[in-house]
Amino acid sequence: MGQKKKYTPQIAAVASAVALSLAAWGAAVLTDTEAEARDGAGAGAQHEQRVPPTQDGKAPEPVKPAKVPESIAHATEAGGKSVNITIDDGPDPNWTPQMLDILKENGVKATFCMVGPRAKEYPTLVKRVVAEGHRLCDHTMDHDTTMDKKPVAYQKQQILDAKRLIEEAAGGAKIDYYRAPGGAFTPDSRKIAAAEGMRPLGWNVDTKDFERPGTAAIVGAVKNELSNGPTILFHDGGGDRSQTVEALRQVLPWLKQQGHPTSFPVRTAP
Repeated sequence: MGQKKKYTPQIAAVASAVALSLAAWGAAVLTDTEAEARDGAGAGAQHEQRVPPTQDGKAPEPVKPAKVPESIAHATEAGGKSVNITIDDGPDPNWTPQMLDILKENGVKATFCMVGPRAKEYPTLVKRVVAEGHRLCDHTMDHDTTMDKKPVAYQKQQILDAKRLIEEAAGGAKIDYYRAPGGAFTPDSRKIAAAEGMRPLGWNVDTKDFERPGTAAIVGAVKNELSNGPTILFHDGGGDRSQTVEALRQVLPWLKQQGHPTSFPVRTAP
């Protein structure tokens, strides 16, 4: 056996310093990990993170959604000549996939305003919308265009129940906007939506495709009314949307030719 080294005060000091350094490094790593979980910054973070109980054993307060304005949004995030493509009333097993194909062919992202029960019925479509980089919008449970004349409790039920169903269908993906059916916003409904992190979303160009006026009329509405503002309204639900599919096929290349890139509706204050 080799000769045992003598333990000296100098060696003890070095060992102590190394131990303190390792402890500090470990604490820093733990702090970074905890911060990442709290902020949802990890890859693919979609859900509210679990928060450990407080020292007194009480359950912590739930993490609140990021605050967004209660005012109705029309502008684009990108600004300039960009436009927002918004598609309402789906998802629909026939028309939504066709519209998604056209959007993909043109390299365009859109905002899909979904009705809660429809999202629950077709979760695969909801997940496809999310997977292809589009955004989600809460369009209530029953698409009641008279909900602005109903009690606040009813409005809240329509908005929050739909939000829950869409989130479940989407596998927990975030819902960025709320659009009232037929534009039936109220100060209360806007407040309810904003408190849940959903920006109230309006439109500037009503293509009236819901009435099936013909493909040419839908395309013409976009060309004639785009000066009103950047947010364009289409539908993928509520009936035969073959005219909308063909109009979208024509409108997207035209927008690009006219120097109108696509964006998403603004969510935060300027």
